[in-house]
Amino acid sequence: MANLVLVHGAFHGGWCWRDSAARLRAAGHQVFTPTLTGLGERSHLIGPQVDLEMHIADIVNLIEWEELEDVVLVSHSYGGLPATGAADRLADRLAALVFLDAFTPADGDSGISVRTKVPGYIPLETPADGVRVPPPPADVFGLEGELRDWVQRRMTPHPYPTMTQPIRLSGGWRSVARKVYIRCQPYPAPYFEAYYEAAAADPDWTALAGDWPHNIMMTDPDWFVATLQEQVL
Repeated sequence: MANLVLVHGAFHGGWCWRDSAARLRAAGHQVFTPTLTGLGERSHLIGPQVDLEMHIADIVNLIEWEELEDVVLVSHSYGGLPATGAADRLADRLAALVFLDAFTPADGDSGISVRTKVPGYIPLETPADGVRVPPPPADVFGLEGELRDWVQRRMTPHPYPTMTQPIRLSGGWRSVARKVYIRCQPYPAPYFEAYYEAAAADPDWTALAGDWPHNIMMTDPDWFVATLQEQVL
């Protein structure tokens, strides 16, 4: 049995892992799908105080309060920012890191600065109130039909300060034994492509890329769970 912590991306919540988490639990694993502060069912907590450090604390506190060891920490998209911050502080408790089309920041990076480093980036709308970034249409994540509509109903504004605050890293997260990067190449994010290329060139990483939608854990949970089982479980 593995201990998995699945960290969602911007505008999402722990709900996005519903089908993948169900399959992992059915296979006997212990699975946690925290919703970061200010999002999902915790959207009533959004405000200028919700920054990247708070989202890092959401993950760190879950692992510490649940007294988890040998954790497989999976992050999707924006979730790579706070997950990397948490991994940097709790590397000795982690068995593996999986970045699913996600940020893998360097010390001093922010979500905004990473986006502007690589030509062709998708600009993030600056919210009028400085806090609430409105969610995009769900179809940009490769979703269709009822699944797209289900996601659209559940997405909530994302707290902007989490994208502007620079992350502070010691580099300790790189000591985690297993590191996997999964690149969903139809999603137009050149910064994720750069992360994938760096991982592919590093013998300490396993790098996978394919014609998969950004929210592959929702569109094909069987594939996603099978990939986790093959690579880290």
